[in-house]
Amino acid sequence: MQEDIDDHSALELADRLAAEVAAHGARTVLLDVSAAQFVDSFISRVIVDIARVCRLLGAEVTVVGIRPAVAITLVELGLTLDGVRTALTIDDAMSTLEDGAGGDGWRA
Repeated sequence: MQEDIDDHSALELADRLAAEVAAHGARTVLLDVSAAQFVDSFISRVIVDIARVCRLLGAEVTVVGIRPAVAITLVELGLTLDGVRTALTIDDAMSTLEDGAGGDGWRA
């Protein structure tokens, strides 16, 4: 996700990602939000919705690189990432995937 993503681009990303997950039968999705310094309520909801849609399509989702300000926004809005794994970095997420699902590298 780009640092300066606008609402329209965020919705496009969500639609494209859902289509790709369905078309390719993806089982894992890494959603890297590390470039986002801050997010507004709409983008926060899009992040949560992307994770939910991917899970409904059968893909396990890991949100990578959530910055403190973004985490605070999600909490303040009451948005949860239930059932969604998080990782501090792409490398952490990839290492955990290589070690097998459910490894100790995941954050809850």
